Amino acid sequence: MPQRFQRVVLKISGESFGRPGELGIDPTELAAMAREIGDAAGTGVELAVVCGGGNIIRGAEMAKAGTIDQSTADYMGMLGTVINGMALKEALRVVGVESRVMSAIALTAVAEPFIRARALRHLEKGRVVILVAGTGNPFFTTDTCASLRAIELGAQVLLKATKVDGIYDSDPRKDPKARRFDELTFPEVLERQLGVMDLTAMTMCMEHDLPVCVFDFRTAGNIRRAVAGERIGTIVRCGAPTPAATR
Repeated sequence: MPQRFQRVVLKISGESFGRPGELGIDPTELAAMAREIGDAAGTGVELAVVCGGGNIIRGAEMAKAGTIDQSTADYMGMLGTVINGMALKEALRVVGVESRVMSAIALTAVAEPFIRARALRHLEKGRVVILVAGTGNPFFTTDTCASLRAIELGAQVLLKATKVDGIYDSDPRKDPKARRFDELTFPEVLERQLGVMDLTAMTMCMEHDLPVCVFDFRTAGNIRRAVAGERIGTIVRCGAPTPAATR
């Protein structure tokens, strides 16, 4: 039987807040996400959620256009994650789940500052901790934030919710022969350049022996299954044997 995790960090992309291919926050998608997160939290797991902000603004893309400096564009992206985090908190309230929004930059009117000890206290009290504004620094992705917070908070696994059901050897949306892996090691991911997370985030997880589970968030019940330790998606860990592709 799978062993349920006690504490996890869930990374959700900004795309999760809207309909596929659309910007902004869709109320239906937001409500569905809140139900899924609430269902997982109801198992008793201590759950922290790191929000992306790509549905609001993509700082890296704005910086490439040359009009806005990347530091400023990255801070704008951080504010996008705050909007998503506030929306998620309200959606969780509607389904009866208590949560707190904690920000890496000072926004005291809408969020608590991220303080490790306070975040741990919220988790111990059964509150979902919603982490926004990334690391609070430009040039770092929200994937890096998720890795950092998972290590800081002593999570047993980092759950990365994506649009596909795991890690493939090529893009399954473009290659019908793409094969999905059940399990990979960190060196294999880096060597194959599979693009699961950015290099900084992946290296941090590898150095701290923090497993990463990549799975499809749009399948109902998957977040609950992931926190329960069921084998879904692809698991990346240290020291695992060379895996066989499932398809």
